[in-house]
Amino acid sequence: MAAKVSPLAGKIADPSMLVNIPRLVTAYFANQPDPSVPAQRVAFGTSGHRGSAFNNAFNEAHILAVSQAVCDHRKKAGVDGPLFIGIDTHALAEPALVSALEVFTANGVEVMIDADGGYTPTPVISHAILTTNKGRTSGLADGVVVTPSHNPPEDGGFKYNPPNGGPADTDITSVIERAANEYLQDGLKGVRRIPYERALKAACVHRYDYIGPYVADLANVVDMDAIRDAGVKIAIDPLGGAAVRYWQPIIERYRIDATILNDAVDPTFRFMTVDWDGKIRMDCSSPYAMARLIGLRDKFDIAFANDTDADRHGIVTRSNGLMNPNHYLAAAIAYLFAHRPQWRADSAVGKTIVSSAIIDRVAGKLGRRLVETPVGFKWFVDGLIGGAFGFAGEESAGASFLRRDGSVWTTDKDGLILGLLAAEMTAQTQRDPSQLFETLTSEFGVSYYERIDAPATAAQKNLLKALSPDKLAIKDPRRRFRPRRAHRRARQRPVLRRHQGRHRQWLVRGAALGHRGRLQDLCGKLPQRKPSAPDPGRRPARD
Repeated sequence: MAAKVSPLAGKIADPSMLVNIPRLVTAYFANQPDPSVPAQRVAFGTSGHRGSAFNNAFNEAHILAVSQAVCDHRKKAGVDGPLFIGIDTHALAEPALVSALEVFTANGVEVMIDADGGYTPTPVISHAILTTNKGRTSGLADGVVVTPSHNPPEDGGFKYNPPNGGPADTDITSVIERAANEYLQDGLKGVRRIPYERALKAACVHRYDYIGPYVADLANVVDMDAIRDAGVKIAIDPLGGAAVRYWQPIIERYRIDATILNDAVDPTFRFMTVDWDGKIRMDCSSPYAMARLIGLRDKFDIAFANDTDADRHGIVTRSNGLMNPNHYLAAAIAYLFAHRPQWRADSAVGKTIVSSAIIDRVAGKLGRRLVETPVGFKWFVDGLIGGAFGFAGEESAGASFLRRDGSVWTTDKDGLILGLLAAEMTAQTQRDPSQLFETLTSEFGVSYYERIDAPATAAQKNLLKALSPDKLAIKDPRRRFRPRRAHRRARQRPVLRRHQGRHRQWLVRGAALGHRGRLQDLCGKLPQRKPSAPDPGRRPARD
């Protein structure tokens, strides 16, 4: 059953909907969470701890406790290099940065903050970590991004990226979460902290140019010359997010024909069109939140936007408007593996389990192994570092891919390069990504996809976090979900997944190549297998 769409969806937010920023910041500092209430405890999801100060889910006490827990983890893990920290444009990001700096400096952590006190996208933090750690065996860097991603303006978020540059896995986040909640229960006893004014002047706080190195390196991952030479006319909307100060330096350095449609930063996000449920949400994959950019599609060859921390992308084409995220992932994969000759011959395609099955068919046509993982970008980190994944993406419009020489770019999602890639695709093929996707559907059939979001309590989220295949009642999904005979050829073959130990020991499949193997195997040499012969009687498939 489809969710009911609000009559406000796609319209500019009414002033009565805007969050009261002074009250929100006051709640951050004044409200005290009750650790006996599950919803008010520190809880790391697939991308950090998130919540609102109004609900006592994201307050000063949370950030002080989490920051000290990060310091404890760094000490135990022997991580003693610089900690890169960035914030997005949510109202709670600045207060949380203050709290984190007070703790990090009191613990003697070498902290790298933006040189101009600006905003820093998630992929830029990942890029800084990886470029710093390249060739190092000691003094390794890690990072923190203060962001709730595309969540509503009243939310805050805090996520930790270890030295591999990607989202921390559960073996780290579970330790940080447990320690932080213990600090909360003990009234923050043991949390080291110095006043913010002293923290800013501390010798361990360094102002760092995040923009320059990232912008200068972009030509090594996207063909910026091709975009410029073809004269692709581009529209960019940062949606008031952390990438807002990055696009002008990119335009100037590479002399591309791009227009920034809105460079405003306003923590109420009053310039946004309202999302499907009547809330303000900076979701660049939503046709309601992207209504203004979609309305301008005929004026540009390609247009794109990013969410608030710029780890997601939304692609608008002249030919078909806002692309379904799965459709763009499929088109991007088909293009990249045909236009990156320096990538390893055995580099695989990585996708999450909820992503479209048309990606499976594209990988099969390319002769590339496809690896399907649980939800969460953390599953792709090791494969991207070693070049075993050429491309890794998830259906929520987040992805990253290798540099043009086949080495790692970022191990977290990068919405900036996915937007620029759409321009490169248009430049090199003289067709926009929607048209390229239509070419794929003419060969593989049309895939259908719908995402339904449902609310969950803290207790329900904890149950889902603890879920593993051996806890499910279904012993063999093939018995429960056997397709009807008339459509069996067109359906994706169900696969039984087993769990082998902790963390990343999931069995995953190469759908098009009929191969199963552990995710860790991708760090080594991949077996060379020929794709299955195509079925001449294949019918258009549904996901």
